[in-house]
Amino acid sequence: MISRTSRFVIAGLAAFAVAGTSMPALAQDEGADARIRKLESEVRALQRKVFPGGDGRFFEPEITAAQRTGSTTGTAPSTTAVTDILVRLDALESQLAGLTAQTEENSNAIMQLTNRLVALENGGSTRGATSSGTEASEATGSSASQSNLSAMTGGQAATTASAEPAGPTAERLAAVSEIAKPQTDDPGDDEYSYGFRLWNAGFYPEAQQQLTLFVEKYPNHSRTTYGRNLLGRAYLDDGKPAEAAPWFLRNYQADKNARRAPDSLLYLAEAMIAMKDERRACIALAEFGETYPAVASGRLSDEYQANLRKVDCD
Repeated sequence: MISRTSRFVIAGLAAFAVAGTSMPALAQDEGADARIRKLESEVRALQRKVFPGGDGRFFEPEITAAQRTGSTTGTAPSTTAVTDILVRLDALESQLAGLTAQTEENSNAIMQLTNRLVALENGGSTRGATSSGTEASEATGSSASQSNLSAMTGGQAATTASAEPAGPTAERLAAVSEIAKPQTDDPGDDEYSYGFRLWNAGFYPEAQQQLTLFVEKYPNHSRTTYGRNLLGRAYLDDGKPAEAAPWFLRNYQADKNARRAPDSLLYLAEAMIAMKDERRACIALAEFGETYPAVASGRLSDEYQANLRKVDCD
């Protein structure tokens, strides 16, 4: 049996042994910690040298790696997007330049076409108006006399487009202003009556203008047949038989039963006589005698016989 003294000796030896083994370990831990602290101080010194004022937290490995990854991954797409935008802008600029050039070419072509159309319209208005009498004649019948009468006109447009007297004198303006225009409850009749007063006073250009206004503004008025006939007479009395003939023919063909249709046909013959066109004058006189025998032997007998004596219709 071990004695108490021996137990104490053994326990002391064991404690010494344990203490002996722990002391080297503690010494090792203290050395490693010192080395770590030294390394940390050196790193901090290096940071302060390379990045003055820098903080150690900015240089932690995980943070640095994350920043590098983000910047690396974001650079390529950004460069690609910018390049794509530049390419698309270049394409848009090229298209815009092409469209601008095409628009300028189209505008120039349209301008040239417009000028040509205006020139054609100005040059062809008289010809178009000249053919109006022929078209109206063919619509009313196919007889030879109607076709010959249609060829007599020089076109209504020539009559309508006749210019006003150039530069009327103050005396003429004063004389025209003295002719009063009627003011009744029938404005159409007032317009015609005013034109008649101008014609009756010998102001033929003014009467032409006024009567043209009347027949164009009131084409269905009861006085329109009088207006067209008187408009032809205003030109005929003004020494313009070529401008008068279309109005006479138009009034005759518009309604052969109108009050002034016989007058217009007879005055058409007179206009042809004034133009030295005896053949057409004879055609008009022949049709007048056949269409209006009562008027030819009655109301307009004197004028009819006078015109017959001016031509040789045998």
